[in-house]
Amino acid sequence: ALLPALLLLLLPLAALAAAAVLLGLPGYDIPPGVNQPAKLRLVLTVLLGTAALGRILEKTGLCSQITFGRYVRQGRKLGLDPKLFIQDLQFNEVPVRVYQPKATSDGPRRGILFFHGGGWVFGSLDTYEKVCRYLSRESDSVVVSVQYRLAPEHKYPAAYEDCLNATQHFLQHLEHYGVDPARVTVCGDSAGGNLAAAVSQTLAGRSDLPRLRAQILIYPGLQALDFNLPSYHQNRGVPLLFRERAAFFALLYLNGDALHMQEVLEGSHIPPDMRLKYRKWVSPDNIPEEFKVRGVKPLRPTDFIAEVYETVKRFCEPNLCPLLAEDSVVHQLPESFILTCEYDVLRDDGLLYKKRLEDNGVRVTWYHLEDGFHGIISLYDYCGFSFPSGKRGLDRVVNFLKSL
Repeated sequence: ALLPALLLLLLPLAALAAAAVLLGLPGYDIPPGVNQPAKLRLVLTVLLGTAALGRILEKTGLCSQITFGRYVRQGRKLGLDPKLFIQDLQFNEVPVRVYQPKATSDGPRRGILFFHGGGWVFGSLDTYEKVCRYLSRESDSVVVSVQYRLAPEHKYPAAYEDCLNATQHFLQHLEHYGVDPARVTVCGDSAGGNLAAAVSQTLAGRSDLPRLRAQILIYPGLQALDFNLPSYHQNRGVPLLFRERAAFFALLYLNGDALHMQEVLEGSHIPPDMRLKYRKWVSPDNIPEEFKVRGVKPLRPTDFIAEVYETVKRFCEPNLCPLLAEDSVVHQLPESFILTCEYDVLRDDGLLYKKRLEDNGVRVTWYHLEDGFHGIISLYDYCGFSFPSGKRGLDRVVNFLKSL
């Protein structure tokens, strides 16, 4: 309740922050090939202005920058949906929001566990309300949106554990929600895609629960070993996720702070023998050549720093970096849908996982938004204007769900 009052009091500061952001915008890279570049520039201005004002609030001791950012990202509350029953519940003490179509059904419906994005730091049930309503309505599915605990207050594996616990609860009570046990899918975007992949791997070998029908990974972040893959350099300054922020969020989730971010970006946080071990899965050599035409910066050798590795060695755990799972796990995974965007630092994470799944005999439907950028799905209908490419990607997800 205090934040709206603070906003009114700090409007002059907000104007100064926005002006500073506008002046600094030319330093960011918005390629002409992205979908709706002018609109993207406007969204970036809002987000950077929010960040600048959040820094001011934090320095004055009024509230933290992250708290302010979460408040602004909440968005406005939506009214009732004439086509959906929507209720807030708890699954194994994890807050969830359940969306159920009101129309009668000939039989049990599909079930979707949805894990939102936001770098494990931002995002909420309200932030992804439009996306979840759309998925439920258009695919005629029961959608469970999961509010997992956020970093830095709750470090890894809190978010993963919340998503796993909520999924297990849902799988144990499908009949109550009229869901077909043979058609349950986990789905997530960005950090949520990471969580969906981790949950899917954990449940792959379980015989005491219904087997997941599919996993849907929307521009997922799947590894933190190499922030120098081609897409990380090609799109390092492209909104809405910059290369430095990708490492920042991963460290915040892991440790609750972003210490050693520069060493992680340079690659000095992984021992040479371990880097060699994972090279078969995490390497530019596994990226198709057509994705390197925009130029690839050669990796500058860096010295391994053991002290840094000691603080981030859990990056090698598949529950945090699913791309590193053993083949014995990967080959058990369900049918998969992976969406990638050309102008996204996480593009290559998705491409590398696609190859791993296919190499292990897993059926993969891949959709690439050639004009897409990170976060475009949740912006398909943003504050009165739309990003058609985001809508196109969301509709591909719906079409995939309908095929199950």
